[in-house]
Amino acid sequence: MKIWLQLMNNKLPFYHLIRKSSLENIPSPLLIMVHGYGSNEKDLFSFSRAIPDHITIISLRGDIEIQNDGYAWYNISLDFNGNKSYDIAKALESRDKIVKSIDQCIEMYNVDKKNITLMGFSQGSMLVNAVALSFPEKVNNVISLSGAFDPNIIDILKIKSLKKLSFYVSHGTQDEILPFELSKQSLEILNQNEVNYIFEEYPIGHGVSPDNFKSMLKWMNEKINSPQ
Repeated sequence: MKIWLQLMNNKLPFYHLIRKSSLENIPSPLLIMVHGYGSNEKDLFSFSRAIPDHITIISLRGDIEIQNDGYAWYNISLDFNGNKSYDIAKALESRDKIVKSIDQCIEMYNVDKKNITLMGFSQGSMLVNAVALSFPEKVNNVISLSGAFDPNIIDILKIKSLKKLSFYVSHGTQDEILPFELSKQSLEILNQNEVNYIFEEYPIGHGVSPDNFKSMLKWMNEKINSPQ
């Protein structure tokens, strides 16, 4: 069984890592990873060793360099009172570039456009949530880790069906970076639109615990079937 690891840029709007599928001459499922603020494409890609090798994995890097090999998708600022704000226009730009990345992956690699999964952590989670709800025709499954649903970057059109979407959402109850209650409250957008999802909480901070990872992997394996 062969697995390829490459560092690519090509036509995608973001620098990215790829692990090609072990399948030959058959379109494979596609998993696109979107890291959190201050991280990079290697972070979530470390999960790939536990992910079935029939899945093509693309891990994107944000195009805003922070420091020490850390990147972001949009800037976040704090004022003197500790109030947080962010660049909504850049967040929308990054959201749309992720959509373009999906299209380019379908064009460049032998992947199944009807079997697309997005995985995001923190800021990356905000973006994959927005991509799926704004462009549901592009996505099947979403793994949303330690993030939330931000209505400022989500455009839900009633003419679009959200019924095929499935979300795995998890959050740490001790998260001080993105508070647990804020994340949980933001799930209302899924309830209002009757989107299929599961929500799991773990007694951790801003991260993914071993139990969280096992549960997420089980969910993903059930959702992403291997082509026959």
